[in-house]
Amino acid sequence: MRRNYILAKFILFISIVILSSCRSSKQQVSFDSITHPKREFRGAWLNTAWQSRYMDMNSQQMQEFFVLTLNKLQSYGINAVIFQVRPQADAFYNSDIEPWSALLTGKQGKAPDNNFDPLKFLTEECHKRGMDLHAWLNPYRVTLNENDNLNFSPQHIYFREPERFVTYGGKIYFDPGIPSNKKYICHLVKDIVSRYNIDAIHMDDYFYPYPIPGISFPDNDSFNKYGKALGFEDNQRDTWRRHNVNTLIKEIKFTIASVKPWVRFGISPFGIYRNQKNTLDDSGSDTNGLQNYDDLYADVLLWIKEGWIDYNMPQIYWEIGHSGADYDILVRWWAQNSYDRPLYIGQDVKRTMDAVMPSGNSQLLEKMILSRTFPTIQGSGFWSAYELLDNYKEISNELKNNYYRYPALIPPYTHMHNKQPKKIDNLTETYTPNSHTLSWTSDTKELNPETAKYYVIYRFTKSEKVDLNNSKNIVKITNEREYVLPYEGGKNEYKYVVTSVDAFHNESKGKTIKIKL
Repeated sequence: MRRNYILAKFILFISIVILSSCRSSKQQVSFDSITHPKREFRGAWLNTAWQSRYMDMNSQQMQEFFVLTLNKLQSYGINAVIFQVRPQADAFYNSDIEPWSALLTGKQGKAPDNNFDPLKFLTEECHKRGMDLHAWLNPYRVTLNENDNLNFSPQHIYFREPERFVTYGGKIYFDPGIPSNKKYICHLVKDIVSRYNIDAIHMDDYFYPYPIPGISFPDNDSFNKYGKALGFEDNQRDTWRRHNVNTLIKEIKFTIASVKPWVRFGISPFGIYRNQKNTLDDSGSDTNGLQNYDDLYADVLLWIKEGWIDYNMPQIYWEIGHSGADYDILVRWWAQNSYDRPLYIGQDVKRTMDAVMPSGNSQLLEKMILSRTFPTIQGSGFWSAYELLDNYKEISNELKNNYYRYPALIPPYTHMHNKQPKKIDNLTETYTPNSHTLSWTSDTKELNPETAKYYVIYRFTKSEKVDLNNSKNIVKITNEREYVLPYEGGKNEYKYVVTSVDAFHNESKGKTIKIKL
């Protein structure tokens, strides 16, 4: 482990020196000298909490907005959208359990016009583009702001069973210590997974709420009723709280697996697991900040070790060189504590672009190099998608032109399934006066995750060696079984290779055809 750490640090140092010497303070530089991985998770969080834009749109305008959003994100290289479908015990999807979100229509419980279902629409549109859709839920949060309960729908569970909730800092939460609340959240997850063709369930860092100095979380009643019944003593309140969250995470994983075992469960925790100074064995990071384990009662490493989550994407939103939470230190710490589960790095767009290196450039270059230095790190997620859409300080241009210049497949979830799907069949070239297309057939069944879910099309010149590991050769990722070919006068010969990819992102062997364009 120590040898790998030193090697990674050396590679990072040399890479930064080389690239820094190749550009002036205001010039972009090709990222070819670092890497263009064929496999990389490239996500973006599309949050609905604290957003008013949706309630100002009708369903047609919202569809147009989502299409434009996905087209832009895909052009920047993004291959996974993390869409917030349950911001505060309400729904951005058609639910019989919880009311439509006020953040969607302006009034909780009011349905969108034309029976529009944002989750269904976004899932279908993502898959058309070969992108993942992760449905993002906040488990315990019921209100975003004080007095939000004044605008609850009459059908809200808060009115039916108020004893299941607590108020902390003026906001309402499900009490994590009440067992029926875990069952309720699992019921919600099961409903979404069973009815929507999503790729993952996602949760971020909101478990027990962020602590308010001097104010204890009000769970005395549930601790006395349920915690003590489980054998927890008064001095074990923190351990009991972690037990509550651990149980929820485990039961959500089992719930998903019981319905659609190929759907992943991912967590994006706060960026610090534990500070080194608070551990007896110095196992924490050399940081000084809020902690998952001690403050949010989120034992993320346990979830990874036990296999209760399928990917981990810690929010390492700070700057390189931050005094209390150095991005460099935290990336290295998580990279050494991945426990053979996919690890992605949560990146903050504004903080990254606002932080300036001695060269005068943002920290994006250094952060991207560092995230690609460790083999245990398989990608990044960007907070938030809106800053990418706004091209904040040219970040989207930099992603598109440098770091994400070529498309990438999401790394396979081999811990879930590690087998190639079948190759495509009947790869055919068809030419008509109106079109010149490739088409093929494949073994595809919606409820069989081992069959093809999308396809990858590669192109090579006549003399070029076929190399499916080079992302530069990918011309299209699609869920369609045809591809419109360019026309070049019939003078140039190419080799096209088509592969299929299953629900776990395992790729098949390729089928090749020679074509004159």
